[in-house]
Amino acid sequence: MREAVVQKRPPAAPILIVLVLGFSSMCAALMQSLVIPIQPELPRLLSTDPSNSAWVVTATLLAGGVAMPVAGRLADIRGRKPVLVASALLMLAGSIICALSSSLVPVLVGRVLQGFAMGYIPVAISFVRETVPMSMRNSAVAGISATLGVGGALGLPLAAWIAEDYDWHVLFWVASALAAAMVVLTVVVVPYYPTADDSRFDPIGALGLAVGVVAVLGGSSKGSDWGWASPATLGAVIGGVIVLVAWGFYETRHPDPLVDLRTTARRPILLTNIAAVLIGFGMMAQSIVVPQLLQLPESTGYGLGQSMLRAGLWMAPAGLMMLLFTPVSSRMLTRFGGRVTLAVGAAVIAIGYLSAAAFAAEPWQLLVATCIACAGVGIGYAAMPTLIMENCPANEAGSGVGVNALMRSMGTTIAGAVMALVLTSRLADLGGDVKVPAEEMFQLCFLLGAGAAVAGALVVLLIPRTPASAEVEAPSDASVGELAAVR
Repeated sequence: MREAVVQKRPPAAPILIVLVLGFSSMCAALMQSLVIPIQPELPRLLSTDPSNSAWVVTATLLAGGVAMPVAGRLADIRGRKPVLVASALLMLAGSIICALSSSLVPVLVGRVLQGFAMGYIPVAISFVRETVPMSMRNSAVAGISATLGVGGALGLPLAAWIAEDYDWHVLFWVASALAAAMVVLTVVVVPYYPTADDSRFDPIGALGLAVGVVAVLGGSSKGSDWGWASPATLGAVIGGVIVLVAWGFYETRHPDPLVDLRTTARRPILLTNIAAVLIGFGMMAQSIVVPQLLQLPESTGYGLGQSMLRAGLWMAPAGLMMLLFTPVSSRMLTRFGGRVTLAVGAAVIAIGYLSAAAFAAEPWQLLVATCIACAGVGIGYAAMPTLIMENCPANEAGSGVGVNALMRSMGTTIAGAVMALVLTSRLADLGGDVKVPAEEMFQLCFLLGAGAAVAGALVVLLIPRTPASAEVEAPSDASVGELAAVR
């Protein structure tokens, strides 16, 4: 039987702890976009073909999707700090391996380890519950959640600048330095709170989840390359779904499941996770569509002719917008609760994409549209973990936030596949056998992003109303004793 996390008095310097957790989460998130600027050069740099080199990006996303719920569950039963330190060490090891390598296989190994470091983020968010006073909790959750977007956005211009002026290995030496800082700061600043949870880790459940998630997300992300009707794509996606269904049956019968599906099936948590898929889909549109539109040549009549570095700089303010909206998210969470805050965030995302669909003739117009959309992402990303933690027991907070993060990842992966399919469905001929997506396909992608965000807002409004301060508290010491006696 699972028991409560031992509650400790808030540490003397909670602000410092939150800053360390936020900085480290941002560094972990940065790994997602670290190699995107050099992706076209990877076949040459790694002496391989484009299909194989694409896994350098995909492997990190898949590893992150698996790591987040697994790390969350480990943190629930082993304590938050050990998992945070282990995640930072994995990022350090992966970064060093990539920095020392020039061939595909070791770089893939390093990128998988960097992806595992994404497990730091949901654990850091759930750690707020037992570390930060109630008066700071919403601000802390909003700030750490915002770093997920900030890290990805800042990674683009930083990586583009390094790739243009230095050897590509410098990217990973910088990542190594950031990972080393994560390790030291987490060890020195973050306190260790033991848990009173005597559950055992579920390795079979972790393996089943990993196989199912990797198959579904891998097949979805590679569908454009393999062909959507190809045996490889259909086998991966259908096989992954079958594995996940079998995994679900196994988890409901396990005494200490990796993910408590009964808790996950509660209406507020279930609807929040469905909304996470839709809002994750909506968020990804800008990351795929805007860079391409910025870098297309002006001769197309709708391309904006920006270099790789300038495109990254045009997108960087949108990432910072998420951080700037942290106090707004905090106030909304305190006053209105997670339900209304998440619905408003999704609506703002939709407004941003509709603006991009209507006005994209100049880089500054796209900048304004992406800033609006990212303001909505910042609000929504703060509200989702808050809704999860309001509706699950404290000893399942890490697992719950991790599953929610996985749902967002599934939304972004599905978006990547859908956007790629849309953009390649109608091409404009530039001459010389060069073809690029037609203008109306970019507009359709923005409209799809807006539609997904609106759908997410509608799903959120189906969540039952709860007080802004509501939270599922851990059992008291007396009740734990009674439960133990009964057991």
